[in-house]
Amino acid sequence: MFDGLTAETLARMQFAFTVSFHIIFPAFSIGLASYLAVLNGLWLRTRDRTYLHLFDYWKKIFAVAFGMGVVSGIVMSYQFGTNWAVFSDKTGPVLGPLMAYEVLSAFFLEAGFLGIMLFGRKRVGNSLHMLATGMVAFGTLISATWILSVNSWMQTPAGFAMNDLGQFVPEDWWQIVFNPSFPYRLVHMVLAAFLTTALVVGATGALHLLRDRQDKAARRMFSMAMWMLTLVAPLQIFAGDAHGLNTLEHQPAKVMAMEGHYDSHPEGAPLILFGIPNAAEKRIDYAVEIPKLSSLILKHDLNAPLDGLDTIPDEDEPPVWIVFWSFRVMVALGFAMLGLGIWSLWRRVRGRLYDAPWLHRAAVAMGPAGFVAVLAGWITTEVGRQPFTVYGLLRTSDSLSPVDAPAVATSLVAFIMVYFFIFGAGTLYLLAMMNKGVNVVNHDLQSGPIRTAGLTPSQQADDEIETQKDETNV
Repeated sequence: MFDGLTAETLARMQFAFTVSFHIIFPAFSIGLASYLAVLNGLWLRTRDRTYLHLFDYWKKIFAVAFGMGVVSGIVMSYQFGTNWAVFSDKTGPVLGPLMAYEVLSAFFLEAGFLGIMLFGRKRVGNSLHMLATGMVAFGTLISATWILSVNSWMQTPAGFAMNDLGQFVPEDWWQIVFNPSFPYRLVHMVLAAFLTTALVVGATGALHLLRDRQDKAARRMFSMAMWMLTLVAPLQIFAGDAHGLNTLEHQPAKVMAMEGHYDSHPEGAPLILFGIPNAAEKRIDYAVEIPKLSSLILKHDLNAPLDGLDTIPDEDEPPVWIVFWSFRVMVALGFAMLGLGIWSLWRRVRGRLYDAPWLHRAAVAMGPAGFVAVLAGWITTEVGRQPFTVYGLLRTSDSLSPVDAPAVATSLVAFIMVYFFIFGAGTLYLLAMMNKGVNVVNHDLQSGPIRTAGLTPSQQADDEIETQKDETNV
């Protein structure tokens, strides 16, 4: 299957495959953890049991997604030692502490409070349970912060020096953590996670509205998801534009590949909407373009000059075909999200948000769009950095472990088989949970871990008293 491929190409394929599986789960769990915190807070504030039902429903889905994210992430860390040992050796003094901080300050925070969030409402009380839920959400955001700091440093390295062994060693941790691309990348990724979750929640609510327009829980989750989509999609477009300008400043070759600019344009560059990159001839075939619009977007001036890949040595060019199309997939899905949000706002203003079957069908169809956009954005970012692991300083070909191609190919095949079996089954289980709807979930306020002895009479009496109190409050 992999005859003729080098160890470097196979190692890159392996890391790309495993990280692609991994990134979709944190992208979902980051947004879902915040959504759970909002649901729990609204339940405590309003005592509207719909919020509680939704919290109980989505917390189980979160637990499965969180577990799948943890398992898929562990595999990636081993590849730094097996396939990318030279990279680990040279960047370890800088990146090692950052990844350790992520585990100590973020992952432990999430994992430590997760059990309380899932099972502890009766045992610790509403206040501490709310604190635990908030800490899980906060932990996911801090985890994303550290990981994105690591990745951003690889894109825009700063605050380091080189020692006699050729290693990157820290000189200024403030510059390392808050490197030039970090703020833009963090905002862009967190907003992407919120949009991904909003689309999944919205698709789930829309699916159940298509079955029953009077489903109160489906109405509530669909409405909340569409509000998030309407508000965040425009912010993401502006954040993406700012991120693009930052990338132009620090990684111009990546932007050239994204735009498909093989040639420099001294009097204003066109925006190429579509086309087929021709690497051999250094041009975009069958290009559909708008004159000078790229200069307006990137330089805010129609006539501003833009350099092309003809100013970059051939050996330093990123793979244009992949970056060109992955960027367009991401942008197209971003505007599709904006369109869905505007459509839902229009129906909401008319008072027909829940009586709009075509809107609901569109929301169901857009359910996976956030994951696809995240993957497309990651491909744009990572492939656009090539041929470097540390941009401009450490080449990918110089980062590889001394491994043979057959060994990497064997482990890649094993990963493909195991991942599709385990994570395929996990994904089907998540979809089955979403398909069941809120009404099949046990909404008992005092639910906890299942007892082998069943529900005792005293506990049942206590639960009935608590339920009567809640109904009185409502």
